[in-house]
Amino acid sequence: MAVHAVIMAGGAGTRFWPASRELLPKQFLALGQDKSESLIEATVRRLSPLVSTETTWIATGAHLASITQKMLPNVPKTNILAEPVPRNTAPCVGWATWSIAARDSDALVMVLPSDHAVANEAEFVRLLRVALDAAARGYIGTLGIVPTRPETGYGYIEAGDPIFEGARLAKRFVEKPDRATAEAYAKSGAHLWNGGMFFFRASVMKDAIRTHLPELARVLDAIASQSESDEAVREHFPRAPKISIDHGVMERAERVAVVPGDFGWNDVGSWESAWELARKDGEGNALPAGAIAIDARRNLIWDQTTCGAKRVYAVVGVSDLVVVETDDAVLVLPRDRAQDVRAVVDELKRQGDSRT
Repeated sequence: MAVHAVIMAGGAGTRFWPASRELLPKQFLALGQDKSESLIEATVRRLSPLVSTETTWIATGAHLASITQKMLPNVPKTNILAEPVPRNTAPCVGWATWSIAARDSDALVMVLPSDHAVANEAEFVRLLRVALDAAARGYIGTLGIVPTRPETGYGYIEAGDPIFEGARLAKRFVEKPDRATAEAYAKSGAHLWNGGMFFFRASVMKDAIRTHLPELARVLDAIASQSESDEAVREHFPRAPKISIDHGVMERAERVAVVPGDFGWNDVGSWESAWELARKDGEGNALPAGAIAIDARRNLIWDQTTCGAKRVYAVVGVSDLVVVETDDAVLVLPRDRAQDVRAVVDELKRQGDSRT
C-alpha cells in the first residue's frame, strides 16, 4: 500500500512572538539545533525514508500557502491544501483524507504536526513503521510519547492490552490533568503523552468521519463533487464544524491503537522549549556567536534581526531570561513565564498594532 504523509502547518504565530508572526508562525522558524533548517523542513526531511515529496501533503491556511510553497519547493503545489478559514484538526484531516482517497482509497496515511522536534530520528522512523503496520491492519493509530515528567499541559492516552509487538489498544484519551493526576500518570506506565500524530487507511478514516462526523462528511463530499476547485473549497469549507480529530473521531472510534515511544520528542511550545533545544555554554546559556555572559546562567538570547549591523549581546548577573530581538521588536521575560508571550500579542491587537 502506498504511504502518504499529511503535515498540519497552520498556526497563529503567537507563542514565539516577536520572531513568529501571523504570516510567519513557528514552523517556518529554525528553532532546533540546526539554524539552517526550519521546523517544517525538518519534518519533511525526517519522513523521507517512508514517503516521497509526491505523496507528501501540507495542510495550511490560505494566507500561508505562498510561503509554504517557497519553503518546500519539491512538494507539488496541488498537494498544498490551503484552508480559507481555520476549522481545527478534524476538517484538516478530513479534507486531506478525501483528497488522498480520490487517488488511492486504500492508501496508508500518517498525519503529523509540522512544528515538533525529534532528537532520535532513527527511532522515530522505526515507530512510524509500527504505527503504519497498525493502520494496515485496519486500526486508527497514534503515537504515544513515554512521559519524562509530570506534565499538565498535554493530553494523555491510556494504553490497554497489546495488539502486536510494539502496539497496544488505546483504552481512552484523557484531557490535560491537574498536577496530582499528572504525577500519577507519569508513574503508571500506562499513560502516554498525546503527540497529535495519526495513522490510518484512507478508507477507514473516511468511514469513521461518516459515522462520527456526518456534517463534516457532507461538506467534504460537496468539495469533492466539484473536483476540489478553489471555488468549492471557499464555498463549502467554512461550513465544516470546528472540532478536533481527537474529540471528533479518536475518542469515539472502536479500533484505535497506540504505539508507545521514546524518541526525544519536544512540541516546541514556547521560548522555554527553544532554550531546551539550543546548544548551550557551560553555564546553560544559549547565545548568539560573540555574545558575552558574565555571572549569567541559563539565559536564551535569540537574534532574528536582518538589518545587517553586527550586534554584541552581553548579559551580566542575570539568570533564566529570554531576550528576543527582531528588526521591529524586542522581548524580554523570565523563562518560566514564556507562555505569557500571548498576552503581548493580545495587547498589540487591542492597540491596533499590526506587528502581530
